[in-house]
Amino acid sequence: MTKFTKIITTGVMASAIAAPALAQEAASQEAAVHTQFIFNSLLFLIGGFLVFWMAAGFTMLEAGLVRSKNVTMQLTKNMALFSLAGIIYYLVGYNLMYPLGNWMIGSDEAGGYIGAIGVAVMEVVGAGADTVDDLNYASTGSDFFFQLMFAAATASIVSGALAERIKLWPFLIFVAILTGLIYPIQASWKWGGGFLDSQLGFLDFAGSTVVHSVGGWAALAGAIVLGARSGRYGKNGKVVPFHGSNLPLATLGTFILWMGWFGFNGGSQLAMGTLGDVTDISRIFANTNTAAMGGALAALVLTQLLYKKPDLTMILNGALAGLVAITAEPLTPTLGQATLIGAMGGIIVVFAVPLLDKLKIDDVVGAIPVHLFAGIWGTMAVLFTNPDATLKGQLLSIIIVGVFVFAVSYVVWMVLKATVGIRVSEEAEIVGLDMTELGMEAYPEFTNR
Repeated sequence: MTKFTKIITTGVMASAIAAPALAQEAASQEAAVHTQFIFNSLLFLIGGFLVFWMAAGFTMLEAGLVRSKNVTMQLTKNMALFSLAGIIYYLVGYNLMYPLGNWMIGSDEAGGYIGAIGVAVMEVVGAGADTVDDLNYASTGSDFFFQLMFAAATASIVSGALAERIKLWPFLIFVAILTGLIYPIQASWKWGGGFLDSQLGFLDFAGSTVVHSVGGWAALAGAIVLGARSGRYGKNGKVVPFHGSNLPLATLGTFILWMGWFGFNGGSQLAMGTLGDVTDISRIFANTNTAAMGGALAALVLTQLLYKKPDLTMILNGALAGLVAITAEPLTPTLGQATLIGAMGGIIVVFAVPLLDKLKIDDVVGAIPVHLFAGIWGTMAVLFTNPDATLKGQLLSIIIVGVFVFAVSYVVWMVLKATVGIRVSEEAEIVGLDMTELGMEAYPEFTNR
C-alpha cells in the first residue's frame, strides 16, 4: 500500500468513525434546544394561570371592601373587564406591545415608540421544529397567554379605586382603551424593545411601573374626574368611614393575590431551560414572598403605633404594597433587602391612604397607594440592589410613563363624562348599584344599606 493510499484510507476511516459522533452531537444539541423551548413555554403557561388566579383575588378583595349594596356590581365589573381585556388585547394590544417582526414606528438602533397594528397569531396546529420561530425561546401561544394576564391585571387595579359610584358601561369603554392602547403602548417602550429600554436603560423586571403604577395613574385620573362618593367627606375635612361588607372575603382575596404573584414575578424570568434559570426563579419566589411579609408586618406595627389598634385593611394593603414594591426587581435583592423593600411599601400605604383622604381623592380599596405609590418606590428601589440601574433611567422613565398614562386617561375620562356620563345618580348611590344598575343583590337576606 502506497503512502498516498494509506492517507486516503486513514481519512476515510476517520470520517466513518467521526460521522456518527458528529451526528449524535448535533442531535443532542437539537434535543437541548427543544427542551429549552418546552420548559420556557411551560413557565409561561404555569405563570399565566397563576396570574389569571389574581383576577379572583382582585374580585374577592374588592367585594369584601365595598359596602354590601355594591358587591354584585364589583363581581360583574371584574368578570366583564377580564373578558373584555382579553379580546381587546388579542385584537390590538399584543402587537402594539410586541410588534410584528419587531417593527416599530421610529424604530432604529435606539428603539421605537409604537408598535404594529394586527391581531395576535399563534403557531399552526401541531407545529414542529421546521415551523416554529425562535425555537430556543417559547411558543407564541404561551407568551400571548402570559402577557394577556398582565394587561387584565392593570384594568383590575382601576376597578377597585372607582367602586360604588361609576356606571358599568363607561367603565368598560375605558377598560377597552386602557388594555388595547394605553397599557400596550407604554409597555412596548420597555418590554417591546422601545426607547425606555434601549435609550434610558430602564429596569422594571415584572412591572412595578409598567403594570402597577400604570393602573394607579389611570385610577388616579378616574378618581379625580369621577369625584368622591356621596357623604364620604363631611364638613371641616372629616372623613366618614364606609365599612366594607366582608373582611374575611377581602383577606381571602389578598392571599389569592399573594399566591398569584409567584407567577407574576417568577414567570417574568421568561426562561426555565437552564439550571441558572431555575435557581433564579427560586430566588424570585423567595424574595416575592418575604417582601409581602415585610409589607404586612410593617403595616401591622405602624397602625398599632399610630392608631393604638392594628388595622386589618391596612395590613392587607401592606402585604400587597410589599408585593408591588418587589416586582420591579425580585431577582437581585437578598432576602433581607427584599424584606426591607416590602416593609417600606407597607409603610407607604399607611401614610398614603389618609393623605388621599385629605386631598378628597376617594379610593375605595386603597389601589392608588398600593399600586401607584408603592410601584414608584419599588422602581426606585432597583437602584439599591441592581448595579445596572441608573437614577436617570429609573426616574425619567417613571415620569414619562406617569405623564403619558395620567394625561391620556384623564382626557378619556373627561370625554366619557361629557358624552355618556360616568357617574350614577345620587339616588342610585344611596340605594346601591346592585339594585339600581343590575337589579340583584349579593346578600338579599341581610343587605346593610
